[in-house]
Amino acid sequence: MHLAAHFPGVNSTTVWADPRSTSQIAFSSFEHLARTAERGKFDFFFLAEGLRLREHKGLIHDLDVVGRPESLTVLSALAAVTGRLGLAATVNATFNEPYELARRLATLDHLSGGRAAWNVVTSSDAFTGENFRRGGYLDRADRYTRAAEFVATARELWDSWTDPGPGSPYGTPRPFAHSGPQFEIEGEFTVPRSPQGHPVVIQAGDSEEGREFAASAADIVFSRHGTLEAGRAFYTDIKARLAAYGRKPADLKIMPGVTFVLGDSDAEAQERAAGIRRQQVSPQNAILALEQVWGRDLSAYDPDGPLPAIDPDPDSGLVQGRVRVADPLAVAAKWRALSEAKGLSIRQTVIETTARQSFIGTPETVAATLDTFVQTDAADGFILIPHLTPGGLDDFVDQVVPLLQERGVFRTEYEGGTLRSHLGLPEPVRTG
Repeated sequence: MHLAAHFPGVNSTTVWADPRSTSQIAFSSFEHLARTAERGKFDFFFLAEGLRLREHKGLIHDLDVVGRPESLTVLSALAAVTGRLGLAATVNATFNEPYELARRLATLDHLSGGRAAWNVVTSSDAFTGENFRRGGYLDRADRYTRAAEFVATARELWDSWTDPGPGSPYGTPRPFAHSGPQFEIEGEFTVPRSPQGHPVVIQAGDSEEGREFAASAADIVFSRHGTLEAGRAFYTDIKARLAAYGRKPADLKIMPGVTFVLGDSDAEAQERAAGIRRQQVSPQNAILALEQVWGRDLSAYDPDGPLPAIDPDPDSGLVQGRVRVADPLAVAAKWRALSEAKGLSIRQTVIETTARQSFIGTPETVAATLDTFVQTDAADGFILIPHLTPGGLDDFVDQVVPLLQERGVFRTEYEGGTLRSHLGLPEPVRTG
């Protein structure tokens, strides 16, 4: 089993009202969670990214104002206070350029001794693009076209130095030239081949294009599936695509993002989890979540009342800077059916429909359930997203990890120094 720690993002996952929640931007918060993950022998520490503060009805969304620091800078600092933990940054392939980003990632890989990873994300959001000189707009159909060529180009740059040899401890640079629909660059790369050869590549898309991109280019898929059956179906689909690219099932790790709640009994954990969800989805947040689907001002509706009878506005610009709901009419119909079948209010419906896959129970129950997912091919591991910043991982490391180790399904010590060695990934084959 592979485990990673996600620093809770600027969103309603974190229960900010809890007195144990502290700064989203102070280095001490990042350091605490990273050190806890390394104490638990986790594979890597994962940071999300936000390139623009989201807006709701023309106002900055209140959960965004606590700060969005730049990921690679934070991870470079964490490289100095950790020794084995992988360091994964989310960086957008739409609003960056291959030479610059390949250089920054290779630098992190050198500074950390081979622990860098890149979560490749894309955007077709012109609102976010307004922060960038060229406007940043990219047609939705071209997102993965650019991302695939971006990753391929970065790998050409990482491969452009020769291997170390006598009299050349770092190898020597060779000229590179890339000519493609998205990028036309040539020159010499400034950073020697890094300890991993290539930083580990993570990808999170679940569309048909995203799945194919993952099968062709990613080392890890950061997935989101709510049931064991859905996880197995996704796992089977992704792994089956690998052979077309000359890859083996073990070459790609599937790690869903999950939450967890522990208790002294399963019933206590369930009660605690329900309380956490009520804190995460306040009456105000319930209406905001509904407006993101409906694309309409629904502030006059009672969060404890029924869902709106009106249909969503699919062309709404009410919410900016968020991933748009692909088919709001279909989502609204699904929510209405659920609400009517169970007699749920707006807030109760949002609580039930927006939760991530969550593992709830005693440490023994959670350890057994995690193990079942891995042993039955629903996942290769998990990216844990705690609800407290920064101490939300402490109980898991202290109480669940030892049980996984007793089962023989999780390491008791790191065996290698690089992230690739933690994940059991093959060394990258040099191109060019």
